[in-house]
Amino acid sequence: QVQLVESGGGLVQAGGSLRLSCAASGVTISRYGVAWYRQAPGLERELVAEISGGGIAYYTGSMKGRFTISRDNAKNTVFLQMNNLKPEDTAVYYCNLGTTYYSGTWSPGTYWGQGTQVTVSS
Repeated sequence: QVQLVESGGGLVQAGGSLRLSCAASGVTISRYGVAWYRQAPGLERELVAEISGGGIAYYTGSMKGRFTISRDNAKNTVFLQMNNLKPEDTAVYYCNLGTTYYSGTWSPGTYWGQGTQVTVSS
C-alpha cells in the first residue's frame, strides 16, 4: 500500500524558513516524478514544485528562487526547502507521487499525502 506522509509544517514569521518532508512507503519513488502542491482556503490546489525521477526540478512562478525541491532516493523522501516565506504562502502543502507534464499541462498522480499546514504571519 502506497503511503505519503508529509511533515515539517508550522507557524513562521514572514521572512522565515521551513523544510517540508514527504516520506514514501510501499513504493520506490526513484523512478517517479514527485511534486508539492498547496491549497489555500477558498482557492484551488496549485502546483508548487516538481522533481523528476532524474532529479530535474520545476518551480511555479513566485516560488522560483525562494523554494528548493530535492529528493533522497535512499531515504525514499522528497523535501521542499522554503525560504523568505510570505503570508501568501500560507496553505496546506501536499505531496503527490507521479505528477507528469504533457502538452503544456501538469497532471497530478494518483497518490497524495494528508497534507501539512504552513502558516506565515506578517
